[in-house]
Amino acid sequence: MSHKRKKKSAFVAWLEYALLRTVCAIVNAIPYRMACSFARGGAWMLVRCIGFKRKRTLDRIRSVFPDKTGKEALAIATASLANILLNAVEMIRASRLTKEWITKHVKDMPIYAERLKDILSEGKGAVIMVPHSGNWYMAAWAMARYGMPLCAIAARQRNPHINAWMARQYGSIEVLTRGEAATLHDIRERIRSGRAFAILPDLRVPHLDVEVPFLNGTANVSHGGALFSVATGAPLVVAIMRRENGLHTFDHLATLRPNPDAPDKKEEACRLTREVMALLDAAIQKTPEQWFWYNKRWLLQPVQR
Repeated sequence: MSHKRKKKSAFVAWLEYALLRTVCAIVNAIPYRMACSFARGGAWMLVRCIGFKRKRTLDRIRSVFPDKTGKEALAIATASLANILLNAVEMIRASRLTKEWITKHVKDMPIYAERLKDILSEGKGAVIMVPHSGNWYMAAWAMARYGMPLCAIAARQRNPHINAWMARQYGSIEVLTRGEAATLHDIRERIRSGRAFAILPDLRVPHLDVEVPFLNGTANVSHGGALFSVATGAPLVVAIMRRENGLHTFDHLATLRPNPDAPDKKEEACRLTREVMALLDAAIQKTPEQWFWYNKRWLLQPVQR
């Protein structure tokens, strides 16, 4: 059975793009701090007054943190939505995120940039795993502004105008298209040439892959990201982004090394995947308000066996 989504009409595509550019014009016309204030206020109104996806999101949070009070769960839901709106503000203003802006707004960025440069100097490239926490795009933008050769993977947007707009917002980050025949080969070649490949762990794979304890439940996670590390010998950098007191914090959790002598490459990738997810789980549980609780592809639903 085909699951391809219906193509948008030209009129709808242009209308969506016009709305996007209108929002972009407004966000770019006002100061950054003011745009952030509007984003936080909008999240508060959507959750507290309008009830945007509130019940579903609160149920998710309570299922993971049964000891949280209703007030605490609501605060997590509000902060999580605010974070998404803040991400949108920064995506719109991406072309303005200079190295100087990054240095000012990403805590200790020069230290982390030097750390990644040292890893890349080994000549094996790197695989960087960052989850949907804080502004995960900021990790890539920051590294790129500090001169790191970086590539990533993303799905093609249904609206071609928005797809082209997002490509421009990525800037110097090379973004390969998910699902194309040559993409997996191209990623391996980029890593072998010394680039860092950034990927978000796929937390809900439809068919059984690697089941891991995650957020007090069980998640079915793809081992594909770790497999790039195993196939190329590249170090696997595990990190998480957080918003803290108006700044972005890049937490480098660990650098994992694939075993070059592992007899079973897939099992080695699964081992690394389990280590990655254990690190991310602990970090997310410390600051749950940073996590993307509104993702409709909820990670703990049953998989096909």
